[in-house]
Parts: sequence; C-alpha cells; structure tokens
Amino acid sequence: MCNRKKLIIIAGPTAVGKTALSVELAKRIGGEVISADSMQVYRGMDIGTAKITPGEMQGVRHHLIDILSPFEPWSVHEFKKRACEAMEGIYERGNVPIICGGTGFYIQAVLYDIDFTEEEPSKVRDELSDYLDKEGPDALYGRLKKVDPEGAAAIHKNNVKRVMRALEYHMTTGEKMSKHNLEQSQKNSPYDFTYIVLNTDRERVYERIDRRVDMMMEAGLLDEVKALKAQGLDSSYVSMKGLGYKEILGYLNGEYDLQEAVRILKRDTRHFAKRQVTWFKREKDTVWLDPFDEKYKDEGLTKYILHNII
Repeated sequence: MCNRKKLIIIAGPTAVGKTALSVELAKRIGGEVISADSMQVYRGMDIGTAKITPGEMQGVRHHLIDILSPFEPWSVHEFKKRACEAMEGIYERGNVPIICGGTGFYIQAVLYDIDFTEEEPSKVRDELSDYLDKEGPDALYGRLKKVDPEGAAAIHKNNVKRVMRALEYHMTTGEKMSKHNLEQSQKNSPYDFTYIVLNTDRERVYERIDRRVDMMMEAGLLDEVKALKAQGLDSSYVSMKGLGYKEILGYLNGEYDLQEAVRILKRDTRHFAKRQVTWFKREKDTVWLDPFDEKYKDEGLTKYILHNII
C-alpha cells in the first residue's frame, strides 16, 4: 500500500445526509465513492437499506454496492479486502476515494490498515453457539455486558455475530474487545485522510429516521421483504438481520402486527444512530459538522468543506 495517499471519509449516524454530500464532493474533486454500509452490498435489498439510486449517483462511480446475493455472508474482513482493491483502481485512475457510510468498524479497518484474517474454527465459538441455541440472544448479550460493558454498549443485542466475536475475543485473550478496538483506533494511518463526521441534534436525527421509515413503507418495504422471504431467506442469514428486514420479517412470521413492526423499526434505528455517534466520538482526528447549521446556508456545506477542511 502506498503511503500518504489522499483519502476522504464521510461518516455519521443514519439519515443525516452522508450520501448526498459524498456525491456532491466527489463531483467537485474527482472522487469515487466506496460504500461503508454493511447492507447495501446485497442485490434486491434496496428500500430497507436506503440504497442510492443510479440517478442519485449523478455519474459518480460507486463501489461495494449490489455486489452480493442476499444468501452470501459479508464481514469486516471481506469489506477491507474489497475496499482496498477498489482504492487501488481509484488511485490508478487519478481519482480520490471517498469512503461513505455509518459502519465505523469497517471504516476503522481500512483507515488504520488493521490486519484481519479469516476466522479459523474455534472450540470457544462452538461453545458460544451451543449457549446461544440453548439460552437465546438476550442471555448471550448478558454475558458480554458482564465482561465488557463498554463493548456491549456499542453492539445491539440482536447483532449476534458481533456479540459472539466480542465474547470469543475475551474468552480467548482475557482482554476486552472494546480495549482492543480502542488501541487499534490509536494506530497511525498510512493515508493523508480527512475524516468528516456529520451529526446534528438528536431530535432532528430521530425525526429524520421516523420520516425515512415512513417513506420506506410507502415505497414498498413490505413487498421487498416478502419477495426475499419467498426466495427462502430467513433470519438465519446475515442479510436478513439488518434493520428494516428483521422487523418486517417478524411481522411476516406472525410475531406482531405491522404497526408494531414499524414502531420497533423506528425505535431500533434510533438506538442504532445513538450507537453510531458513540463510536465516532471515540475516533481521533475527526471533523464534526452539522449539515443543518445556518452558517453553511450561503455557500453550502460542500463549498465550506472544500475551502476550510480539505
């Protein structure tokens, strides 16, 4: 990897306006966007992921969108590998990579060149899987809260894969995964990077989340999840554990009515946004901007960034 090449990151909680800014910035500086979203990699999962449309791309080249079947797994290891491959091509074309998304763990992996290897079979993981089958995800999450409360706070209890990974790390090394992640974030980056975090007041974010969920339902999220279920996808697949899919799938499986599914989706998305902000606050060398601040009204946020930050 070549040292000190330019890299721009646009991060922040869901529904804050990252996608539009990334496109506008890419048009101005000759950039290409790499999606740091754990769900937009899946084909046929468009509404629930708020996936950018070809029209919204405005001719800007995008990477790591629509590259997998929903039946395939996706991990931070695979993201880092594919993102670095995409970046090599972007640099060869003389352009600037813009990593855009809300999955802080993915961004950290590329930014600090963290070495992830494919997971080997593990007796500890087998033991945790057995425990999960017998006791359920709440009990598994409870175990993590006891040994690593900071790490648990950054993970949703339904994200069983990450809960298990954090527990496995602790049981194998005796250390907290949260401590390990913090140490990794303190590494020096091989890139000349600009790390922009968009955020605004919590109530505005929550209002935008609620409105986005309503728009997703109007756009046909229910039919999208029905079609995925008809293909044979269920909650055992990584793709169906994403926000918008697990909640609607619960309704389709008769666990609650549709109104309750929407309520849970809004609630869980708000909780997710809160955890995203908590993650990005731990990152160093970030520039926090409120895209709705009046001071950007005259020249616009993109021009402000170009004139004052990049």
